[in-house]
Amino acid sequence: MSVEPQLTVPDSSPRPAPAEAPAGKAADETLEDYTLRFAPRSYRRWTPMVVATTALGGIAYMADFSIGAGIGLTHGTGNALAAILVAAVVIFITGFPLAYYAARYNIDLDLITRGSGFGYYGSVLTSVIFASFTFIFFALEGSIMAQGLKLGFGLPLWLGYVLSTCMVIPLVIYGMKALSKLQVWTTPVWLLLMVGPLLYLIATDPGTVHTFLSYRGAHGSGGINAASVLLGAGVCLSLIAQIGEQVDYLRFMPPKTERNRRSWWTAVVMAGPGWVVLGALKQAIGVFLAVYVLAEVGAASATEPIQQFTGAFAAMMPSWLVIPLAVVLVVISQIKINVTNAYSGSLAWTNSFTRVTKRYPGRMVFVLANLAFALVLMEADMFSFLNSVLGFYSNCAIAWIVTVATDIIVNKYLLKLSPQAPEFRRGMLYAVNPVGVVSFTAASGLSIALYFHALGDALQPYSPVAAAVIAFVLTPLTAVLTKGRFYLRRTTDGIDAPLLDPDGNPSPARYACHVCRQEFERPDLAACHQHAAVICSLCLSTDRTGAHVLPAAPAS
Repeated sequence: MSVEPQLTVPDSSPRPAPAEAPAGKAADETLEDYTLRFAPRSYRRWTPMVVATTALGGIAYMADFSIGAGIGLTHGTGNALAAILVAAVVIFITGFPLAYYAARYNIDLDLITRGSGFGYYGSVLTSVIFASFTFIFFALEGSIMAQGLKLGFGLPLWLGYVLSTCMVIPLVIYGMKALSKLQVWTTPVWLLLMVGPLLYLIATDPGTVHTFLSYRGAHGSGGINAASVLLGAGVCLSLIAQIGEQVDYLRFMPPKTERNRRSWWTAVVMAGPGWVVLGALKQAIGVFLAVYVLAEVGAASATEPIQQFTGAFAAMMPSWLVIPLAVVLVVISQIKINVTNAYSGSLAWTNSFTRVTKRYPGRMVFVLANLAFALVLMEADMFSFLNSVLGFYSNCAIAWIVTVATDIIVNKYLLKLSPQAPEFRRGMLYAVNPVGVVSFTAASGLSIALYFHALGDALQPYSPVAAAVIAFVLTPLTAVLTKGRFYLRRTTDGIDAPLLDPDGNPSPARYACHVCRQEFERPDLAACHQHAAVICSLCLSTDRTGAHVLPAAPAS
């Protein structure tokens, strides 16, 4: 069946959905943030630099200071810096292909994962893992903000947890439009407050640098120890899933053309894998500030960013200004990152729930659910056992991200076993693809066993390495063994018009979905099995009977 494209004005008002359309409510809601679908060209009006600034604004979190401080105080400065560097290299290499695919094809990490070895339902597992990442780090940032509110205003921690949770709700409701403005306007203030104290301390008291570099840690010996480096890297690598939040912004990149080629690539690299450069610097600064304030506040409090910056500000300004500025820095940072955590978490939960139940209750339901999970963790004092939580979680995150990155780099471009153009629509993919599911399950399962000393104490520090190596080896091996048969259930979506334009960008040609009666761009539609018409990807996702889904037609 072929369907001719309907030429329409890109910003024309959508037609109302008929009462019987099962996905009408979902279609209306996703027009703001495109929760479950491809982000159309007609919506992506931002320049590459605005998208990049918005994405980088989301990594203003204070957790890096705590993570770096925790590693440094335990293993010493040398081991901490080595661990931070190892993790940063792995995160950059694995994040690059994911960032490119998101920016080039305008889809989020769940949609990328579906077509990169996991299948339509197989990626539900990784969506839940990513959603857990967002509420774990929301809880961590909320805890840091509550510590600041307690120091600055005397608020009890439990009330600070509630305030830090509730204050982001109004901002998250409005999606990318509100978040882009928030991140652009608050980033300069945040950078000044974060970098200023560090530069002042180094310039006025060079001895702090020597003290920092010579610090041995509670369990360090003064030299570089492989086990200590790997244990520290495992904690840092829990942040590998941050690329998912970067991708949630990068999917709104404009089309790549010859005219914007340089700015496009700069934005993708800077806001995609490049986030880890700033993240690693913050972790190193966290070690520096923790060592600086250690004698005054003790090891237990030296990992708290509010104490670190209070100590740094005290060296450069009047005492009456110290605590207010430290609280301002913590609050700005918490808001910048936790609107992203709440936003990305709601996308991940919605993706999973809608595919499994074929019902769409609205994204705000999952915003509130994600925040509720985070609040429970805060009230349970997650901050006190931070490194244990992150060390365990990193095994799952590493296995997932390395599997997807390997599928893109090796299976798509080197072995040619996986289709290069990403696919995410129901009916086009098999329910489960063993390439990604088997690789991820084996890598995460074995690395978690190592983490919990199942194979002995000597191997425990190597669990992050095991997760990465097993995922990297099994992903192409499984693709070769299955001959790539389980990537595409069909090789054509029933529409003659091409998915991509002459520049290789997703086609802007618009079609009307016959179920919800709204118009969507070419990559978001497929032919309907029941009618001589097209249907959008979200209406396919919420089709409870499967009547609209095209039958299997694998390549011969």
